[in-house]
Amino acid sequence: MLPILLGVFLIWYSLSKLSFGEIVNYAKNADYGFILLGVFCGLLSHLSRAYRWVFMLEPLGYKIKLGNSIMAVFATYLINYTIPRAGEVARASILANYEDVPFEKGFGTIVAERIADMIVMLGIIAVTLFMQFDFIYNFLVNKFDFVKIIIGAVVMLLVGLLFILIIKRSTSKIAIKIKNFVNGLVEGALSIFKMKKKWAFIFHTLFIWTMYMLMFYVTTLAFSDLRTIPFGAILIGFILATFSVAATNGGIGSYPEAIVIAFSLFSLPEDSSRAFGWIMWSSSTLLIFICGGISLLYLPFFNRDK
Repeated sequence: MLPILLGVFLIWYSLSKLSFGEIVNYAKNADYGFILLGVFCGLLSHLSRAYRWVFMLEPLGYKIKLGNSIMAVFATYLINYTIPRAGEVARASILANYEDVPFEKGFGTIVAERIADMIVMLGIIAVTLFMQFDFIYNFLVNKFDFVKIIIGAVVMLLVGLLFILIIKRSTSKIAIKIKNFVNGLVEGALSIFKMKKKWAFIFHTLFIWTMYMLMFYVTTLAFSDLRTIPFGAILIGFILATFSVAATNGGIGSYPEAIVIAFSLFSLPEDSSRAFGWIMWSSSTLLIFICGGISLLYLPFFNRDK
């Protein structure tokens, strides 16, 4: 509920700064060739993610249909607009229903790919930090209390360790179910080390994030005010925009404001930055709604035998 309320508030705040009519005017004057090219890059990244998932499951003894993988990935993104991270649960459930992959093992592979994605994201952050240290340092110092973050992390770690200790020593039915579930997750997560196509996995992981960044950069070229945008602004804008997706359902409301914060560090026009954020978010969201909607509707027909 909180992410939804935050998203609604940010939508109101954003539209109070730049009206819907003004956003439409920016959209009318945008170069749709670059917007469509950006959407195409986004589509390639999603398809690559689906293909990567196919050979992640092979070490576990499951050879799934590429069509099911593609539709499950698009369904994931669409469902995440309703309840954050619920899409990952639905994605593993789709494989359990149509490909007979145990839920915990399918979910474990999703955890594994998220870990790989996080490593790439940390790499992007490291490069950005090296190139734009002053901007990022000043932003973090002004926005976050690091002492509270460290205390909170330590408390969560201690609670987690206590929970693990209790479950490990317990022999109750619930504890046994939790242990079996965790073992399945671990097996799925470790599949990355067992797969034969390790280099293909690395290639697709890098390709996915390259396409994400290209989608972001190419779409800026659709706006005359942003065509000379510094590379540092692209990096910081991309990072904050990525995190904004986790802040609210699919980045609703938070995405354009994250762009404004990032681009304002480089004194870029606020109105065009906010308009870019809305149009960038709208184009990627439209792609997800169309492909995700078709996927959810077509999955039962694609798997008639099930």
